[in-house]
Amino acid sequence: MNGSSAYGLWSLVVLNSGVFLMFAFSFFKPQTTRDWRTFGAFAAFIVALFAEMYGFPLTIYLLSGWLQTRYPGLDLLSHNAGHLWSTLLGDSGLGGDPHFGVFHLLSFAFIGSGFWLLSNAWNVLYHAQRRQALATQGPYARIRHPQYVAFVLVLLGFLLQWPTLLTLLMFPVLLVMYGRLAVTEEREMQTRFGAAFEHYAAQTPRFIPRLTSRSVSI
Repeated sequence: MNGSSAYGLWSLVVLNSGVFLMFAFSFFKPQTTRDWRTFGAFAAFIVALFAEMYGFPLTIYLLSGWLQTRYPGLDLLSHNAGHLWSTLLGDSGLGGDPHFGVFHLLSFAFIGSGFWLLSNAWNVLYHAQRRQALATQGPYARIRHPQYVAFVLVLLGFLLQWPTLLTLLMFPVLLVMYGRLAVTEEREMQTRFGAAFEHYAAQTPRFIPRLTSRSVSI
């Protein structure tokens, strides 16, 4: 290892966490208690991620003995060492820069798609709520819970870019949490909209869209 360290930069932890959370907040605009729980879980993941990315590399520290033995030339204190998929799977990218590797580029696709879906879903939901109607247009015509799917896409994108032990443990917990929130939300929609929601749910998958497009008529 060389003498320089890419960590201990807590100002970057605060800055990056704040930027991504404000970005997500502007798209999601939580209003209900359920919305805040959804956003809060996402926020915890983001803070944990950037705390290791720029603050203290807990995952690198815990794996340091194994990494140093398996990859003796790896500078554990460098920023690139945190891109563990690059190291473990040999995805070194162009010029040996993991930022241009397959996993890193794929992560941008997931993160961008997630924020795009979140924005579009919120716009449809906002206008449906103003009409006191069931949201069935746009992303809601393909899946019943596009906002939850959007958050999962963003989280998955970050895991592809910078995996940590904590966020890898948090990810399945968040999947279960969002799944339960979706079921609870559907019960409320069933009570509120009755047969209209039953018809919509029968035509529209919960999380994974069908390959063929189908219009939803209520």
